[in-house]
Amino acid sequence: MAIYTKEEARKLMEKALSFSTADSCEINMGGSESGNIRYARNTVTTAGHQSNQTLAVTSSFGKKSGTATIDEFDDASLEKVIKRAEELAKLSPENPEFMEPLGPQTYQDSKGFIEGTANIQPAYRAKVAASSIEPASAKDVTAAGFLEDSAGFSAKMNSKGLFAYNQSTNVDFTVTMRTNDGTGSGWVTRDYNDISKFNPEEAAKVAIDKAVMSREAKAIEPGKYTVILEPAASVDLLGNMAGSFNARTADEGRSFMSKDGGTKMGEKIVDERVNIWSDPQHPDVPTSTWNGDGLPLKKMNWIENGVVKNLAYSRYWAKEKGVEPVPFPSNFIMAGGDASREELIKSTKKGILVTRLWYIRGVDPQTLLYTGLTRDGTFYIENGEIKYPVKNFRFNESPIIMLNNLEELGEQVRIDGNLIPYMKIRDFTFTSLSDAV
Repeated sequence: MAIYTKEEARKLMEKALSFSTADSCEINMGGSESGNIRYARNTVTTAGHQSNQTLAVTSSFGKKSGTATIDEFDDASLEKVIKRAEELAKLSPENPEFMEPLGPQTYQDSKGFIEGTANIQPAYRAKVAASSIEPASAKDVTAAGFLEDSAGFSAKMNSKGLFAYNQSTNVDFTVTMRTNDGTGSGWVTRDYNDISKFNPEEAAKVAIDKAVMSREAKAIEPGKYTVILEPAASVDLLGNMAGSFNARTADEGRSFMSKDGGTKMGEKIVDERVNIWSDPQHPDVPTSTWNGDGLPLKKMNWIENGVVKNLAYSRYWAKEKGVEPVPFPSNFIMAGGDASREELIKSTKKGILVTRLWYIRGVDPQTLLYTGLTRDGTFYIENGEIKYPVKNFRFNESPIIMLNNLEELGEQVRIDGNLIPYMKIRDFTFTSLSDAV
């Protein structure tokens, strides 16, 4: 097994540190056990299991550092990797942004490990595949999906006395359903720490229904439309926006958060109903309670009532600016409302329902303008009902403009380790049509 307990990891890393002669030494250790199953054309194609472990050593002499890794943990191998890192450090140029390793820290307990997820067996994965393949076949639809489950640990120790440890589990599932006449496509994704929250039959039904509904899509004129964005349609745009909450790029005039030689900290940038935070202990999206530097992660507000409340500061940039470090978020949680997707549709006179966006590319980093395409189920809404499927669009839109054109927030959904609500947005810009299904 590649998963070490807290005490096993501590003992092994202490042994490795005992070989160090550097000014400072930092060790990162991790391991995982994971299984998967893949299917296409309504047939299982591959299934497997992986077991991985690694130990990475960064040794430093002054501001000169070297890193070496190894996946064998006997004493001779531990000594070898320490010496190799030291050799590389002595050959390296000085790093002008070098930071001494942190001393001991206090961390909250992580909630990301679920025993049931760690104990998933091949028979369960086969059952998940069958829950897509069998109903797809019955509806003249072809399924292609992938399920991966994993359990793992990460640990960190350095010569300044820091020790951190975390265990986590995760399951990721995606499936694409295509109608056999080639004109309809549906898709769904699910991810959880806790496998008991995953309903593969429900997920498959969502994708099948969208595939069947999206057959023989009609072309309508591009332009500005009211849209209902499912969480999978907005998560990447919002994630790109989160990337601009970087104090250094803002201070250096390189991001949307830059302003007149300063930043937009404390300014209202989006609708006052927008509240975004991160929380490593949120029960629905738990993460590690420490980051790669060993800094503790705690609940942090990023946007409150539309106002920028915090920017992320690396340890180096915090030192340069004379402030405390603010770690980047480990998850992304956006407050939602009570409305279901169906209720948002019912309240829409004319609009477009978007399942997801893909092939997103930056156009202008200063305005956070992005372009991309809709995919796997795009539908025209009229008088509170889905009337018919429409051909896919190319869009040009900024998440900042999008969140200033907010009409209504719906229920939160977990997506890619984040919590994102359904959103109704006015004047979303579609620039052209795409013939791709």
